[in-house]
Amino acid sequence: MPVLDREEYIEQAYFFKTFLERLAEDLPSQEILISIKEEILATTRLPLALDVLRGEMLLKGRLCEGMAHLPHYFAPFQTFVMRQSEEDRTKFDQRVALLILEREARYRGENGKPAGLFVYQFECLSRNRLGYDKGMAAIADDPVYDANWRDWILRARMQLGTVEFADMIYFRSEFYVEERRKLGQLDEPASVPMLFGRQEGRIAKANRGKDPLYLFAALQRQLGYPAVPRPRTGKDLKLPPHLELRLQRVEKRIHLLEAETKGELDLSEFYAHPRPFEDPPHDPLT
Repeated sequence: MPVLDREEYIEQAYFFKTFLERLAEDLPSQEILISIKEEILATTRLPLALDVLRGEMLLKGRLCEGMAHLPHYFAPFQTFVMRQSEEDRTKFDQRVALLILEREARYRGENGKPAGLFVYQFECLSRNRLGYDKGMAAIADDPVYDANWRDWILRARMQLGTVEFADMIYFRSEFYVEERRKLGQLDEPASVPMLFGRQEGRIAKANRGKDPLYLFAALQRQLGYPAVPRPRTGKDLKLPPHLELRLQRVEKRIHLLEAETKGELDLSEFYAHPRPFEDPPHDPLT
């Protein structure tokens, strides 16, 4: 798969963003794909890709199947993320997957660095527990990475759990080479290419021995790396008023059934209580 033109990634980001927004409006996926196709820039290849996605959606009900048929257009990591969100027993929300793909496509369209893209993709695996084995293999197959990057990613895949992620970045950074030269430990050029710059190396060294999430956050603050969307917690979710009312009624009915089963049903609270009789108002003229 070759690296796509900038306009392709811009349209991809629009597609993922709009698809998510219209899913929230309870529109059928097939109708969403048809409407977005009319909006996408016709000079790109995305309209043709959407036809394939719609066809596979009709046959198998999954977007990932269509993406897998287009390896020359959708990167392996994009297909992997979508597939993980569409598994039958997954806990990975498709809405989060679409947000991940939108931000990734936007970063690609901004000509982001391979280092920034890799850190973003790795954090996606980490935060959402998508699986490092298949996930790192999908990352390594991305056309953004050259042979040196692919070799390093596959080596890192085997070292996870034994080597800290911060050390992986630090030892392949220009900052590490600079420090060794200052100490007189390196007179010749490094035997392997440095994949990360000086700033990445400094930040990685400062976060050695810490939670990798601190490293991700520091790279985002200092270098503008894209932030990974986080799953919404239960506190962020709020039922619509009509659903909340229906839920209260269901809870009340369950309470009555439980009371009846135990022989403790008390219907007095439902009795109508007539107003007490009162003397008519006294007319002072009578």
